[in-house]
Amino acid sequence: MTLPDTAANPAGADRTFQVDLRGLVDLLSHHLYSSPRVYLRELLQNAVDALTARHGLEPDASTGAFGIRLYADGSAVRVEDDGVGLTEADVHTFLATIGRSSKRAERIAEQRGDFIGQFGIGLLSCFLVADEIHVLSRSARTPGAPAVEWRGRGDGSYTVRTLPASARPRPGTTVTLTPRADAGEWTRPAQVHALARHFGSLLRHPVTFDDGTGGPGTPVNPEPAPWARTYPTPGSRSRALAAYGEEVFGFTPLDTIELDLPAVGLKGIACVLPEAVPAGRRHGHRVHVKGMLLSEQAEEILPDWAFFVRCVVDAESLRPTASREALYEDDTLAAVREALAEKLRAWIARAAASDPDLLGRFLRTHHLAVKSLAVHDDEILRMLLPWLPFETTDGHTTLDEFARTHRTVLVTSSVEEFRQVAAIASAAGLGVVNGGYTYDRELVHRLPEIRPEVSVADLDPATLTAHLDPVDRETELAAAAYLARARDALAVFDCDVALRTFQPASAPALLIDSREARHERTRSQLAREQEGGLWGDILGALRQEAPRAQLILNQLNPLVRTAVSIDEPELARTSAEALYGQAALLSRRPLRPAESSLINRSFLDLLAHALRKDS
Repeated sequence: MTLPDTAANPAGADRTFQVDLRGLVDLLSHHLYSSPRVYLRELLQNAVDALTARHGLEPDASTGAFGIRLYADGSAVRVEDDGVGLTEADVHTFLATIGRSSKRAERIAEQRGDFIGQFGIGLLSCFLVADEIHVLSRSARTPGAPAVEWRGRGDGSYTVRTLPASARPRPGTTVTLTPRADAGEWTRPAQVHALARHFGSLLRHPVTFDDGTGGPGTPVNPEPAPWARTYPTPGSRSRALAAYGEEVFGFTPLDTIELDLPAVGLKGIACVLPEAVPAGRRHGHRVHVKGMLLSEQAEEILPDWAFFVRCVVDAESLRPTASREALYEDDTLAAVREALAEKLRAWIARAAASDPDLLGRFLRTHHLAVKSLAVHDDEILRMLLPWLPFETTDGHTTLDEFARTHRTVLVTSSVEEFRQVAAIASAAGLGVVNGGYTYDRELVHRLPEIRPEVSVADLDPATLTAHLDPVDRETELAAAAYLARARDALAVFDCDVALRTFQPASAPALLIDSREARHERTRSQLAREQEGGLWGDILGALRQEAPRAQLILNQLNPLVRTAVSIDEPELARTSAEALYGQAALLSRRPLRPAESSLINRSFLDLLAHALRKDS
């Protein structure tokens, strides 16, 4: 064990961090990036930035005068550019120094808006596929500058030496990798070509690929982005953008929306999905920065409600994260997100105003997305709420059509409640909307903001029962004994029984029992069981009069008229249980174990009674 030299380092003196360079290289190259394939993107980014700097030196040069050439023959991967190149001082600054700033580096950082990446850190990603990186560069800033060779190794060591200018006749940089044996998946010629197309198809500088077979280089990005091309007619432009969206995403868009934000240099398209997606599922979007693909899963470019589109965009001013595989969340990104959201709103507005067929197809497919938007966006609410489809007692229809027939619109709080009352309410002439689906109840309550002549109210049992006709007193008295036995049989379910007349006559009974009422009865029952303990005291403090379920028998139904005349007590009890079970099944809510047992028992008892009678 070596004791610290206290004389050389007195107590309280400043000390210097001891950095394990090999460990730092491992951290950056194996943990910063999501996949080894990014090594080629980083090499392309460095080459593009070098070309950007070269054009800054020679602004009169045409865009195609300088380019990037890729080589891969299975034994090596090489990226060669005609960029600004590096001097020996640049090599030490950008390739051999990690984390140290210099005056020149600070000046370059101020100009980062013109560049995609930063040379040194990105180059380390090459250690994902190779143990050694060879860089040969010649600067275009100094006429007659010598070539500089840098060799970096995965253990953190490197060498630098100056070579004759003839070693690199033209200014620019060549980076060569000798792949490791386990990196063949990412360095085979076909894979390198595919990665170059994947990352660089929209780059503004010409990129070619050569597989070493002796043929001419294959263009990686032969055409500019589709939105940057000219077309003879608006129709041909629209078809070309749709075809590009289909090529990128694998589906035929319902429509394409051009995106153009000059303030941040953003252009692209949003493709409207032809099929609905579950609410809340967010699709990743393809984001390019200065032509280079940054991410295929950039969820943050659009707001949550815009899950009906997938975007591909190219931007100048968005800021990548350190790994350059996502966007940095800052004020610029927030402003871009809001501006793109406005583009989507404007597209919906145009469709509503000028293309009702497109709007109809869009709403049939993506009504849930539009509902989620309308909840928070008053403009979309006013524009589209009357045209959104809802489940009602008149079938699936728009609120506009429904409000023409029903000036008073009732809305249920759950799907279960709607299914319980739909048939009876429709026969009674009540206009009821199913408010149990996401956003629906809240939106229906906002209908009077758009149609002031319409009133909206929540449906409650009292509203429905008020529209059921009472039976005459003589019929009520004749059925009193049966009703008493039925109440006794169904007391275990906290269910009252009443006799009314209502349409349709084919419905023998209606069970009115909300989810909230069942929860309150369950809580009251638990309080009774826990009475005397601490938990019982807590529940007792919350206890209120537990609402009861109601089984309403339909006097117009022949089966009910026969049942209420039954004199035999056990048969009367069994028939009441069967009517309750059938009404519970028609409500299509989940059955409790006791209800399932009752349905089975009542069916068997009625079957046994019928068999005894026949024998």
